[in-house]
Amino acid sequence: SVISFLRYFPDSEYSLDIMARPGGKQKTINTNRKAKKVHHRFFIDCNTVSNDGLLRVPTFVNFLTQRIKVDGKLGNLGSAVTVEADKNKVVLNADVAFSKRYLKYLSKKYLKKEQLRDFLHVVATNKQTYEIRYFNIQNKQEEEE
Repeated sequence: SVISFLRYFPDSEYSLDIMARPGGKQKTINTNRKAKKVHHRFFIDCNTVSNDGLLRVPTFVNFLTQRIKVDGKLGNLGSAVTVEADKNKVVLNADVAFSKRYLKYLSKKYLKKEQLRDFLHVVATNKQTYEIRYFNIQNKQEEEE
C-alpha cells in the first residue's frame, strides 16, 4: 500500500497520488522534502557571578566541551557544536539539533560539581539566554521577621 511505501522509502523522489475520499478528491503527497538547516545559538550570562570570583568561565567552557553529547557520544563535537567564552558569557553554536534544556542541565551539573549549587541557580532571561544568578535570600529573611 501507499502508506507502507512511504514508511520504508520516506526520501523517495516521486510524488504519489492517492484517493482521499470516495467523493473523488485526490490528495497529492509530495515526498520531495528537503531537510531544514538547523542552527542554534545559546548564551549563558555569568557576569555577576564571575565578577565576584565564584565562577571561572574558562573552566566552565572546558566542562561543557567535555560533557556535551552529539549523536549520543561524548567528545563528538566536531564542527557541529562550538563552545566559546566571550568575556563573562558562554556562547554555544550548534548546527545540529540541540536543546536549551540540555544546556541548563549541564550548567546545573557544573554548579553541583563546584559545590555552588546551594548559592546559585540558572534562570532563563529570554528565548536564547540563561543567566546564572544568586538565590534571593534577603526576601526570605524579611518574610521571616
